[in-house]
Amino acid sequence: MIQFSINKTVFLHALNITKRAISSKNAIPVLSTVKIDVTGEGITLTGSNGQISIEHFISVQDENAGLLVSSTGAILLEATFFINVVSSLPDIILDVQEIEQKQVVLTSGKSEITLKGKEADLYPRLQEVSTVKPLILETKLLKQTINETAFAASTQESRPILTGVHFVLTDNKKLKTVATDSHRMSQRKLTLDKAGDNFNVVIPSRSLREFTAVFTDDIETVEVYFSNNQMLFRSEHISFYTRLLEGTYPDTDRLIPTDFKTSVIFDAANLRYAMERARLLSNATQNGTVKLEITNGLVSAHVHSPEVGKVNEELDTLDVTGQDLVISFNPTYLIEALKAVSSEQVKISFISPVRPFTLVPNTENEEFIQLITPVRTN
Repeated sequence: MIQFSINKTVFLHALNITKRAISSKNAIPVLSTVKIDVTGEGITLTGSNGQISIEHFISVQDENAGLLVSSTGAILLEATFFINVVSSLPDIILDVQEIEQKQVVLTSGKSEITLKGKEADLYPRLQEVSTVKPLILETKLLKQTINETAFAASTQESRPILTGVHFVLTDNKKLKTVATDSHRMSQRKLTLDKAGDNFNVVIPSRSLREFTAVFTDDIETVEVYFSNNQMLFRSEHISFYTRLLEGTYPDTDRLIPTDFKTSVIFDAANLRYAMERARLLSNATQNGTVKLEITNGLVSAHVHSPEVGKVNEELDTLDVTGQDLVISFNPTYLIEALKAVSSEQVKISFISPVRPFTLVPNTENEEFIQLITPVRTN
């Protein structure tokens, strides 16, 4: 029967990270619980929703945790309820003791709360992933790559493979990540410092967004491991498992055009604010588009909504080259593309009113390209 005392703040922080893998609405009721496994080395908290699983380890060696283990064992507790109770306790030190019939007594200051738990054996076993030969990635770089691509993945389950981000490692060091929802695409390429085994996987974008929330910037590197249909990201205290999507990702390289007729360089922030103004009115129009007009080196944005009004705005540009053009598109796609770019200037290149246009940072050697499909209007 478990018995330990711990610093409440450290315990709560670990619980909240683990809870990110726990769904309140779960077809398998046991997955709404958190598993608490107490050994002589420390406490492992486990949460899972079937898609992702998180294990968070608190070591008895961690001075901040002040963890004292008197008795080992394991138990399941209703996650949301347990975390709410722990956060409400008055004192910084929390004592946890299991008594008969899988009940747990929490003592903090003058407060004593008894909760009902469940048998730990009811919890499904996490699929094992072989932890030899890790690919070691800089956490900050991986998070940046996810932020640059995952937003472009589809949210529609009709084509499940497009709800993921395609990660491909070739030549042991060349990483390409790409996401598309068939209306837009975002692709990032980079060369890694440390080599790893080549791979070709599709990771659910939802899992990747959780990864960016769980692995904070103070975690410098993350180890990455694969099995057939599972991936493990691991740091010193956190193990983050995600299922991989099955199927073949479409060949997106062939979508990237090269035969541009018109290019414009913009200040990224100014263009984004202009598009946000245009979007306010475009949301009230039937097709939700903004029309971009390039004439004699001047670029302007137009929205006409019979119900609300209209926008006519000349856009500030840094450079315009090539042919005149009129093209319509969904401003939300351009706004989200601009949010993903960290450089101050962007270059947008067009072929024709009906072909996808590209957006790249206006810097040398930046292997980051985004594609947006225009909307055909009358």
